Amino acid sequence: MSTSDTTTEGTPPKVRSTHDVNAMPPLGRAIPLGLQHVLAMFVGNVTVPIIIAGAADLPADQTAFMIQAAMFVAGVATLVQSLGLGPIGARLPIVMGTSFGFVPVLIPIAVGMGLPAALGAALCGGIAMALVGLFLPWFRFLFPPVVTGTFVIMLGTLLMPVGFAYAGGGFGAEDFGATHHLVLAGLVLTVTLALHQYGRGIWSETAPLVGLVVGYGSAVAFGLVSFGEIAAADWVSLPMPLTIGLEFHLAAILPVVLLAVVTCAESIGDIVGTTAGGMDREPTHKELSGGVMADGLASVFAAIFNAFPQISFSQNVGMVALTGVVSRFVVAIGGVFLLLAGLLPKLGAVISSIPNSVLGGAVLIMFGMIASAGIKMLSHIDFNKRNMVIIGVSLSAAVGLPAQQGLYAGLAENVQAIIESGLIPGALCAILLNLVLPKQDRSFRDDV
Repeated sequence: MSTSDTTTEGTPPKVRSTHDVNAMPPLGRAIPLGLQHVLAMFVGNVTVPIIIAGAADLPADQTAFMIQAAMFVAGVATLVQSLGLGPIGARLPIVMGTSFGFVPVLIPIAVGMGLPAALGAALCGGIAMALVGLFLPWFRFLFPPVVTGTFVIMLGTLLMPVGFAYAGGGFGAEDFGATHHLVLAGLVLTVTLALHQYGRGIWSETAPLVGLVVGYGSAVAFGLVSFGEIAAADWVSLPMPLTIGLEFHLAAILPVVLLAVVTCAESIGDIVGTTAGGMDREPTHKELSGGVMADGLASVFAAIFNAFPQISFSQNVGMVALTGVVSRFVVAIGGVFLLLAGLLPKLGAVISSIPNSVLGGAVLIMFGMIASAGIKMLSHIDFNKRNMVIIGVSLSAAVGLPAQQGLYAGLAENVQAIIESGLIPGALCAILLNLVLPKQDRSFRDDV
């Protein structure tokens, strides 16, 4: 329960609890809490432009420029999503960042048609997402608890292998699985769990941050952190819109728009997971609609400022469920850090120097907590034959299809990319089965 100060009539109370979505805790408490939200997603946010720039064989200076753009845009998007701008934004503790889901589709566009074509398609995809969000209240019936709960479980389950990849040193690491990576990940995991379970007050809430600091300090002590990029980074870098440019090609726009519309299911799952894991409730129509609109318009803003589509980061769902901190102002402070990292390259370089294995120790817990939040959501539904089929088939599609790529190797490349995401086929199964299966109130225990 939050505390408040007496104020004059008509003035909202100054809520200071971190467990109230509209709270503004003291800065001494809010700043470290906001920073740990950013650290949980930072590497994922900058990895997307690195991957696409590498595939398009861009020079190092342009790659660095796109990394700065990704941080700047994510900071602005996080502020809009958490604080709101008119009807735009969920006004929930949601951190925004560059979406991994678009990478398989954007790479062939960037390579074959050029980066401006990829950004032009991304802008159109953002418009499509914003329109979905605008009309979402009319389609809320598509997302009952059995569907949204299954979404969230799929999110956590599909991210778990990513967490272990981080713990091993990161995708493509030459020394993947080396002892020092596993020790660092285990150290962060142990410190985080110990503080979370046995710490009190701020120590429990900042358990992931403390774990990351201990892990980073240990990595520095053993010479596992390179400071060369920090020294070489500029002090200030101002964002410049349309530096790369925009081009619009129908062949590029169609697959990106299709993927953007389907990706709205991921955004909805993140919003639902945030309210379920942190507040034990379903999101309101306004929160869902504003959140998806924010994703779309942030993606439009991103394309103009030389970055790729934005979406709510699933890591943050796990962070909220783990710490119980749901203050949207705490997350807004994290958005300010991201914004500064986009304007101050040296700050961004310091955060980027955190080893993947250190991050892995923290995200392993967070990804598991996402799945736990989904299970918590499903605990409120009736486990009858209909709902069990929806959950089972959807999870089977989400987890099984990406593991057997030969089953759809003959399909178009864009279709393969959609299937390989796991989440999209799983989400479509959940939505369609919920629509076509007959409603029934009879649960398994009635058959006994």
